[in-house]
Amino acid sequence: MANSAEPTAMLKISDLNQYYGQSHTLRELNLDVPEGQCTVLMGRNGVGKTTLLKCIMGLLPVKGGVLDYCGKSLKKVSAEQRAPLGIGYVPQGRQIFPLLSVEENLLIGLPARHDKLNKVPDSIYEMFPVLKEMLRRRGGDLSGGQQQQLAIGRALVTDPKLLILDEPTEGIQPNIVAEIGNIVRKLNHEMGLTVLLVEQKLPFARKLADRFCLLDRGHAVASGAMAELNDDLIQQYLTV
Repeated sequence: MANSAEPTAMLKISDLNQYYGQSHTLRELNLDVPEGQCTVLMGRNGVGKTTLLKCIMGLLPVKGGVLDYCGKSLKKVSAEQRAPLGIGYVPQGRQIFPLLSVEENLLIGLPARHDKLNKVPDSIYEMFPVLKEMLRRRGGDLSGGQQQQLAIGRALVTDPKLLILDEPTEGIQPNIVAEIGNIVRKLNHEMGLTVLLVEQKLPFARKLADRFCLLDRGHAVASGAMAELNDDLIQQYLTV
């Protein structure tokens, strides 16, 4: 939960570089994600937002710099080992398993838990009642909004301390967008879950985030409290 004291950075990224072949995609990038807060990462398409998330999750290699989570470096930690450390990830496009049932998709998250729970927590179904109604239905048969709820539910099954969401409102109907926003806010404010959110919709970002970071051409060009995201910054880095 946000408070007046400066919280510890749960995720600390300093001078991070990443390359796709000869293309320098992330350049000396710096980002702090304070514990218990919601930080939104914003910028136009192609500036490196999803690339950064994939680096955090170990899905892309990094070249130099600091990538620390809870005070420990992630750089030599495999992608498979990052969820058990307490990092939940909801990728862009949801990436659920379309041929598996809703229940099977959720069960995939259980091995990452420290408490060795062998069933999906009831709290997931309380947050997303539609998932309980559709337990036996295949993931690919759900609507886009339902698939997004399933993807978030699957990440929460791992019992994360940090939840990373890559454009959770993309292609989702407005009523489900509002529902997802309410759930993320509850997870953050009432349950103390730290959130890193990539989001294009400014009203959604303002509603949820305590802090912002703007990316442009692989650089973090501005960051601060959400109230400091002014019209000049929006015009310079967000307006298409």
